[in-house]
Amino acid sequence: MRKAGKPSTHGVDDSWMETSGWTAWGWMRVWASERGVVRVEWPEEKPPLPAGKRCRQYSPPQAGESVERGVNWAEVALHEIEEYLEGRRRVFTVPVDDAGLSSFARGVSRGCRRVDYGQTISYGELAARVGQPGAARAVGQVMAHNRVPLIVPCHRVVAAGGLGGFGGGLEMKRRLLELEAQA
Repeated sequence: MRKAGKPSTHGVDDSWMETSGWTAWGWMRVWASERGVVRVEWPEEKPPLPAGKRCRQYSPPQAGESVERGVNWAEVALHEIEEYLEGRRRVFTVPVDDAGLSSFARGVSRGCRRVDYGQTISYGELAARVGQPGAARAVGQVMAHNRVPLIVPCHRVVAAGGLGGFGGGLEMKRRLLELEAQA
């Protein structure tokens, strides 16, 4: 459901691509390297600014790492996000390029991806699942700085006493949880 035809896709540099397009919830913008999705920006009512922004924490693959060449993960991610926001997708298959994250943040992000569609988990429960019981606040910080929302479903991680925070705002968190509850 793209507005005005195909999304704009621009080579941002030799390492990654940027794609933007219209979804059921507004304009989305996605960046990806050859390894996977690097960043997702939330829906906006107007088209995003021209390409050229850089994701601060991206670093190229290390020598010897496997990379699936030729796949535009930004384009694949935008398509999967469209399906998710329309209620037609429950699981994201695109890889996430988590280069630049600490090993703790990488583990938390990967653990968050294992929280099933329609389910919620507390920050403390996620900390325990990734082998760091008692690190609920640190998990909250990782979720607060999640650079690939929806694909790493931080909206499914809630405070023990309520919703907790959310980078897209609490109203967006509620909308996403309601979308998943309808399934």
